[in-house]
Amino acid sequence: MIQEFTNTDDILKFAINREQESIDLYSGLAGQAKNPEMKKVFASFADEERGHKKRLENIQVSGQFKFNESQIRDIKVGDYLIDVEPHAGMTYQEALIIAMKKEKAAFKLYSNLAAKVEDPLLKSIFESLAQEESKHKLRFELEYDEVVLKDN
Repeated sequence: MIQEFTNTDDILKFAINREQESIDLYSGLAGQAKNPEMKKVFASFADEERGHKKRLENIQVSGQFKFNESQIRDIKVGDYLIDVEPHAGMTYQEALIIAMKKEKAAFKLYSNLAAKVEDPLLKSIFESLAQEESKHKLRFELEYDEVVLKDN
């Protein structure tokens, strides 16, 4: 059974952990990539995810992110989990699929948080994070089309 969020700190911890997972995934893919351009893309995305993690940690430390109990219940952990996890020996195609799903889940989380917060600064931060995740997903979709679908 999937545990639900019980407070705003749970939401931030979840988001911070997802960013760390993305950092680890993209760093690993950068180390394995044969294409120099994709090596740079993965390394760049890992750096951007580090920035996202830092922004979320700053929000957590500031204590300015607060939801009431009904808002917290409305945000379901399961909505932001992916059905496939990275594993040793995965193919490039599997890695791209996982990356696309992670970015889509992150986009949904940050979009939903932006829609629920009233503080204009927090709304702007979450909207910015959602946009960046959307751009990452698009880049992975393009790579998938160019490499995986081209070969099929």
